[in-house]
This record gives sequence, structure tokens and C-alpha cells, in this order.
Amino acid sequence: MQFNHDNMHGVRLAESLVNMLADGQWGSDALQELLANHLFRSPRVTPASRNELREWTVRLQTVFAAGDQAARCSAVNALLAAGVRRVFLTTHDDMLPHLHFADASETLVERVRAVTAGGLAIFMTEAAGERLGVCAWRDRHRVFADTSRGGNRTYCSARCGNADAVRRYRAGRA
Repeated sequence: MQFNHDNMHGVRLAESLVNMLADGQWGSDALQELLANHLFRSPRVTPASRNELREWTVRLQTVFAAGDQAARCSAVNALLAAGVRRVFLTTHDDMLPHLHFADASETLVERVRAVTAGGLAIFMTEAAGERLGVCAWRDRHRVFADTSRGGNRTYCSARCGNADAVRRYRAGRA
């Protein structure tokens, strides 16, 4: 399966937010840096917006943790209803026409909600409702959007997969 990586912005932001929370790094400075890295212009994070984004991130996590396609679709629909006011087609910065889920005049929290909800919806349609998950490494709460060719990832990173393989190997030898 080929993914249009231009459409990956929202799902990658959702993935990054959930993993930042899972890693216990939910500070205003770290959040501001993460948003800047995801191309949010002047992402000034206040204590209030940090708390609102934390609540939203907990909701984003439910999409990755959903047990099946129907539950994932339901979770994304709830995010779309809560986070997207309008969708529009635009061109800017020499880019091809693409969808926007928020206007630049909206607040930081509104833009993050819209971009992540819309991005997850686009990814779900491209991935047939699959390819989102929670890392299989024990007690990990990190998530992933699987864009691999085979679509059979179970870990958030190669590091977690390798660590689990070593653990299983050692357990088998004991």
C-alpha cells in the first residue's frame, strides 16, 4: 500500500502528541517545540492550552488503542465532531491543492484538534481503517501509524521490537 505522505501531517502530529504524553514529557516548552516541529506557526503554549491539548491527546490515544475497525471509525468520528468546524480546499506556498481542517485565525488548540482529527480521518481512509496501534512491548503506551509496505507492525520502533525479541530469546534459553 502506498501512502500519500503529504497527507500524513495530522496523523504524525497525533502520534507525536500521544507518545509525548506516554513518555511523561508533557511540559509547555516540549509541547511548544513539538508543535513548531510540526509546522505550527508561533505555537505559544499557555498553561490553559497545555491542559486542553492534554485532554485532547487522551482522546487521540483512543483511536490508536481501539480494538477493531468499527471502534476506530467511531473514535475518529467523535474527534471530527468535536474538532473540525469546516473543511476547505486550498493552495499556498507553491503546494498543490490540499485540504485544510482549520483556518489560521483559529486558536492553537482549535487548530491542533482540527489537524489531528482530519489527519486521522484521511489516514483511516487510506489504510482501510487499519494500521494504527499501540506498541506491543510490555507496559509501553507509545503508539504508531504503520506506513510500512507490509502493514504488520506491532511495535512503535525497531528498538522496542528488538528488545522484545531479545527478551523472548533469553526466555527460551532459560
